[in-house]
Parts: sequence; structure tokens; C-alpha cells
Amino acid sequence: MPVTRILTCVKFVPDTADEVEFAADHTIGRPAAGSMLSELDEYAVEQALQLRDALPGSTVSVLTVGPEQAEGALRKALQMGADEAYLVTDDAIACSDVFGTVRVLTAAALTVPDVVVVLCGMSSTDGEMGVLPALLAGGLGWPLLSLAATLTVTEAGLRIERTDEVGTRTVEATLPAVVSVTDRSGEARYPTFKDVMAAKKKTVTRLDLAALGVAPAEVGAVAARVQVRDITRNPDRPPGRVVVDHEGSSVDELVAFLTAR
Repeated sequence: MPVTRILTCVKFVPDTADEVEFAADHTIGRPAAGSMLSELDEYAVEQALQLRDALPGSTVSVLTVGPEQAEGALRKALQMGADEAYLVTDDAIACSDVFGTVRVLTAAALTVPDVVVVLCGMSSTDGEMGVLPALLAGGLGWPLLSLAATLTVTEAGLRIERTDEVGTRTVEATLPAVVSVTDRSGEARYPTFKDVMAAKKKTVTRLDLAALGVAPAEVGAVAARVQVRDITRNPDRPPGRVVVDHEGSSVDELVAFLTAR
């Protein structure tokens, strides 16, 4: 099969265990020390590595769009076993919505040579929109295999199994194709110390809008179709109520509590 490069899109996101802060323009704060490779994208990297094993002669490249600090997400993917990485960074990209981001990713996928498979996670852990794989497939004009729980190679291309509200379906597509995988596709491998050291020698290629042939007017806040008007934090959860049982009295208290709600 003529696959030579498997491109995996990943995202540099805030650590979900930290308190999320927002900038004055309503964008999510992304401190380098508290940001990481999106956990859901680790599944995509894992499936890319397994796909490489099934396709002798292929390589795995990882791609992200973001500031210089986003190299940290790429390094994690390189530690997992990816062969090389691409970081698209340009001041004009700041404040892009998903459409602007897809415009950049589409151009990058067409610029990196010999790409015929693009892998994505099912969603990001910050925006949680989940629409990027479909928009990317549309931008490239490639078929989409979405929400894959399994991914296998066939003589004609790729086959996935996806589970939704209807049931489990088997879907196939010829290459080139875009594939999104779920967190049920298989646990991501944990880098060893040897992997971490080897990743330091791997290449991270930087690209900007000029290199991709994307005009600044196509991305950033000026091109955004989605605007965040306001942000309101969820209210704090009220303290719970402890019901102490006194010879069966808790049953009446619980019934009264549930009935009142």
C-alpha cells in the first residue's frame, strides 16, 4: 500500500486539573507550565504508531498549531514514538476559531509531503467541539472515518468500527482519508526513559502562514465566525447533607428529601 506518511493532528491544551483562567478577550489562558498534549489526542498518536507498524515503510508525523510553547505537546508525541513533528506558529493565528484553525491544518496537510492519512482525536479537552475532523476532511476533499473504536488496514484502504446511538457500524474508505479515534481505541503507550532521550534528537519543523500559502486575513480574530461575548463560571456546588440513621429514621428523611426535589 502506497502510504508513506501518517500525519497526526494534536493540540496543546491547559491541564484539566488546573484552574482555568481566561484572558480579557475571552480566550483560554495557556500557561506553558500548566499546559500539555491533549489527552484525547494521545489516542490518535497511539493509533498512528500502530498503523505505522501495519504499513512497512511509513512514518508518523505530528502537527500542531499554536505558540512556541506548543512544542511541548509535540515533544510528548515524539517521546511516544512519532518520527518527526511540525509546529505552525504565527502571531496572525492568535484568536482563530475552529474554521481558522482548520484552514491552517488543511494547508499544512497539503504542504507536508506524501500525506495520505490524517489522524485526529475525537475532540479537544478545552474547546470540546469535536467538529474539527469533519471540517478538515471537507477542506481536504477526503473521506472521513469518524469516532473509530478500532482501526485496521485493508487491501483497499482503512476499516473502522464505530459505536453510536444506533449500534456498532463497520465503515471503510479508500486513501487518502481523515480518521478520528475515540478513547476506546486503545490505551496510549507510556514513554520509557530511552524514548524520552531519543525524542530530544528528533526534528520539530516550524512553519508559518507564508510557508503554507495562507493569508493573515483568513485566520485570527478578523476572520473568526464565532465570537465569545461573555463567560460565566458554573456556580459552586452546594454542600451535601449528611443523614444519620437512628433506628431506621434515615429512610423517612431520604424519602422527604427526594420528594422535595
